[in-house]
Amino acid sequence: MIIIPARLNSSRFENKILADILGLPMVIRTAKQVESLDDVIIATDSKKVVELAKEYGFKAVMTSSEHQSGTDRINEASTLLNLKEDEVIVNVQADEPFIEQEVIKAAINRVKEAKENKENIMIVSCYKKISSDLADDPNLVKVVLDKFSNAIYFSRAKVPYHRDHYEDSSYYGHLGIYGFTKKTLNEFCKLKSSKLEKIEKLEQLRAIENGHKIAMVEVESKSFGIDTEEDLKNALKIFVK
Repeated sequence: MIIIPARLNSSRFENKILADILGLPMVIRTAKQVESLDDVIIATDSKKVVELAKEYGFKAVMTSSEHQSGTDRINEASTLLNLKEDEVIVNVQADEPFIEQEVIKAAINRVKEAKENKENIMIVSCYKKISSDLADDPNLVKVVLDKFSNAIYFSRAKVPYHRDHYEDSSYYGHLGIYGFTKKTLNEFCKLKSSKLEKIEKLEQLRAIENGHKIAMVEVESKSFGIDTEEDLKNALKIFVK
C-alpha cells in the first residue's frame, strides 16, 4: 500500500500540496503518478484535502494535526485502516508529483525481499549518484553507505569529506521514499526523537542512532521534492516539455 502524508500547512510554501501542477492539485498529481502500482491512500489533517481526494476518486483518512512528521501520520493511517503487521507500506511524499514509478517499485521490491528473507531491516529507502556541485546543497540530503548498501549516516553536509581528493569521489543523494512493513513502521514511531535527528532535522537518523538498519536501493531519478515556489518553477521546466 502506498500512503501519501499530506499536511496542508507549509512554512516555506503556503498550501503547497494544493499548488497547481498541470491542472491538478499537487497531492492529486502525486497520487495519480503512483496509482497504477498499488492501492493509494492520502493521510491528511485537512477536511479540504479529504474532500479533494474523494473528488478525484482517491481514498483519504483524517489524521491528527499534532504529528511532527509524515511518518507519524502514515503510522496513524495504517492503524485506522487496520492493516496487518506484514503489510508493505511505502511513504511517498505529497510534494513529489514527478516521482518515477521505477523508484517506488524498487522500494516495494526491497521491502518484500527483506520480509521474505527475514532480514533485520527497519526501513528501506532510495538513493542516486549526484555530482559534487549538487552535494554542496544542504537541502539535498546525502547518505553514506556500508558495503552491504545499508545507510551509515545521512547528512545535509557534504559527506564523505574527500581529504586527499580520493579518486572515487562519488556522492549519494537521498530520495525521501520510505518503505516499511506495518510492524517496522510502528516500531520506528515508538522510538524517541534522537540527538542526531534534532541536529540535522532528519528523522531517519533516529533509526540509525538506535541501532536499526536502513537498507538503501540505488535508483535513477530526476525527481525532487518541491519545498518552495522556486522549486515548482524549476520542476515544471524540467518535466513539462
